[in-house]
Amino acid sequence: MKVLLSIKPEFAVKIFNGSKKFEFRRVIFKRTDIKKVVVYASSPVKKIIGEFEIDSILSDEPYNLWSETQEYAGITKKRFFEYFSNKNMGHAIKVKSYQAYDTPLCIQKSLGVSPPQSFIYLD
Repeated sequence: MKVLLSIKPEFAVKIFNGSKKFEFRRVIFKRTDIKKVVVYASSPVKKIIGEFEIDSILSDEPYNLWSETQEYAGITKKRFFEYFSNKNMGHAIKVKSYQAYDTPLCIQKSLGVSPPQSFIYLD
């Protein structure tokens, strides 16, 4: 099973160049059978640019999450804690392997869906 995640282009690029090995989320999917993430780079790109395999999902208090992921967070400490402000729990999706698409895909033509606010499940 896969999910389609909306990710800001600056972070999506870092995932596909290998410098960002964790994708952070305030809310994580409830399904436990998710193995891959299809990446939709949000505005201004607005395309599906690749996918990655999930190694694991870490869930913890933001302070502990930062301690464990900071080396490959692909985000500054300040921005990390701004993102998780007022949250007792955060999630980090660890990237196992990734594949950038040679040609980015239009979400509407390829999947027949609108860009998700956060994520949607794909079959």
